[in-house]
Amino acid sequence: MAARHIARSIALQSLYEWDFMGKKENINEIVERNIKEFAPELDEKELTRRIALGVVAEADKLDAIINKAANDWTVDKMAIVDRNVLRIGIYELIFSNPQEVPPRVAMNEAIELSKGFGGQTSSKFINGILGSIYKELGEPYKDMFFDPKKDANQAK
Repeated sequence: MAARHIARSIALQSLYEWDFMGKKENINEIVERNIKEFAPELDEKELTRRIALGVVAEADKLDAIINKAANDWTVDKMAIVDRNVLRIGIYELIFSNPQEVPPRVAMNEAIELSKGFGGQTSSKFINGILGSIYKELGEPYKDMFFDPKKDANQAK
C-alpha cells in the first residue's frame, strides 16, 4: 500500500476516534498515538497530521458543504466513517495545493478509503457527493493537468 494512502488511512482513523468521542479529544494526541501504533516508519507522517488537523480546523465549513451537497442527508445522520471520508476528500479538494494533490486524486483517494473502511454503498455515496462538489467548483485546475492541444498532438 502506498505511503500517502496509509497516511490518509491513519488520518481517517484519527478523525473517526475524534468524532466518535464527541469531538472533545485532542486530535494532536490521537494522531500521534495512531501514527506510533499503526505506522511508526511511515515517511508521510506530516501528511497525516496536515489532513487530520486541517479537517478539524475547517470542520464547520466542510460540514456546511456536505450538508448542501448531500440533498436529503445531513452530516449528523451519516455514518461516522462516511462523513469523515467526505471531510478528508473535500478538505483535499479545497484546501490542498492542487499540484501536490490534484482534485481527481483527492476524490479517488476518498473513494478508496470508503471502500476500505465504509459500508457496502459508501463508495457510491462518497463518489456522488464529491462529484457534485467537484462540478460545483467548476472543475478547478483541470487545465493545469490536461492540455487538449498538447495531448492531441502527442497522440498523432
